[in-house]
Amino acid sequence: MAPHSFELQYFFDPLCGWCYASAPALAGLAERHGAALRMMPVGLFMQPRPVAAIAEHAWHNDQRIVALTGQRFTEAYRSRVLLAADGVFDSTPLTRALVALGALDTALEPQLLHVAQLARYVDGMDTCTVDAVSRIAADVAASAGHGLDADELAARLRDDRVLAENTARRVAAARQAMPAGGVPQLLLRADGVNQVIAGQDLYTGPQRLLARIASLL
Repeated sequence: MAPHSFELQYFFDPLCGWCYASAPALAGLAERHGAALRMMPVGLFMQPRPVAAIAEHAWHNDQRIVALTGQRFTEAYRSRVLLAADGVFDSTPLTRALVALGALDTALEPQLLHVAQLARYVDGMDTCTVDAVSRIAADVAASAGHGLDADELAARLRDDRVLAENTARRVAAARQAMPAGGVPQLLLRADGVNQVIAGQDLYTGPQRLLARIASLL
């Protein structure tokens, strides 16, 4: 018998390529079980570093993801983001934007992640910059009927102490709750039992993931 209630905790970082590999599965999960979905940003890449330091490693991983899942990584992304002069790799703006939109509606959180991933990996937009992130987040909010000024949000992403503290708390809670291993991971919590879902169940689209969840409930 299925439990009366359950929770699905999705552990991720907005700049994690393997989290982008799981994007189709997450989209299906949000559509089917959105009320139970909890986005758990772990802050994996919230320590700024030159993008040049990770560019070669990232592109190598990206090609593995293409081979495994068919997800797109374009030359625009490679040239404008990975090879950008003086580019910085930092998921802080996106993580704070996710928390800001979640305060309006938690359903906006997986939407923002998905739109930001496409903006980065397909359109070649540098989603480590506050200005790019604020525009993306404002568009996502507007699509759900929430008025959010991009310039005001940019100022909040830079300087809002409360938003920074709320983000830090979200990240700390996610790190404490995350099972051993890297991201992405999905934790199903039902009837006092935790079940970790990772690997191929996340990388082969929504059908397999939803079937896996159904088998555990």
